[in-house]
Amino acid sequence: MKSNTVILAGATGDLGERIGQALLRKGAEVRAIVRPGTSQNRKRHLETLGFALAESAYDEPSLTAICAGADCVVSALNGLEDVIIDQQSVLLDAAVAAGVPRFIPSDFSLDYTRTRPGENRNMDLRRTFRARLDAVPIRATSVLNGAFSTVLTDDAPILLPRVRRVLHWGDANQSLDFTTKDDVADFTADVALDADAPRDLRIAGGSASATELAAIATALSGRHYRTIRAGGMGLLGSVIRLTQRVAPAEGEVFPAWQGMQYLRDMMSGRGQLMTHDNARYGKADWADIRTMMSGRV
Repeated sequence: MKSNTVILAGATGDLGERIGQALLRKGAEVRAIVRPGTSQNRKRHLETLGFALAESAYDEPSLTAICAGADCVVSALNGLEDVIIDQQSVLLDAAVAAGVPRFIPSDFSLDYTRTRPGENRNMDLRRTFRARLDAVPIRATSVLNGAFSTVLTDDAPILLPRVRRVLHWGDANQSLDFTTKDDVADFTADVALDADAPRDLRIAGGSASATELAAIATALSGRHYRTIRAGGMGLLGSVIRLTQRVAPAEGEVFPAWQGMQYLRDMMSGRGQLMTHDNARYGKADWADIRTMMSGRV
């Protein structure tokens, strides 16, 4: 039986590599796009994992040749407009030109289809690319997932172990979605091998409010955690605008104010995943909230 051939963009990134490894475990052939100048050590690492490497400077002719005969293109590209819009659009055009039947864009985020345009730069980029993707003759599937568990203590920290608090804006009982990168990668590999995957699939390893996170942290650590309210959505919006003025960092993918924009979409409930498709492929080993928080409190 013919193996599925999947083109993987962004394989040198953390999530991209995990997706590629999950695809290999499921029997797919992974053709990973690497840019000119990628270090030999990095390329050897990917080859050792089992990826077939194909070099491209993200020009349409070379990408079209790379995509020839493939069953699906998975994009795990990470960046700003020049990457998410420009380079991903060239990849999309190449996939269409090569006759690839399916495309998975680099969304991997909360449900940006429900958020407000203009309030989250990185979600706006995904929204713009989505319109381009839906305008071409290729079957697309976006994977929308709960925030990566690193948001709990690293990227835009919610858990504050030093002071035994769980930070929130707005309602302490608003449900928040979380998912590990490994679970997202594993599910995405299943999506890439599913010729009948729908336009959007939504997944979360677990969902919990700030109040529930505090209770879980207390149970795990044996120390009493409480919630701490930083303010309402209006105040958070003001803080975001102030941070953008004093520390714009416009060339960074995840500056401080971007993390705040993501938190606003989570804690307002606008980016919440209203349905979960976790059971679609029979995956039963999802990391739950307790597992994600273990070792962090």
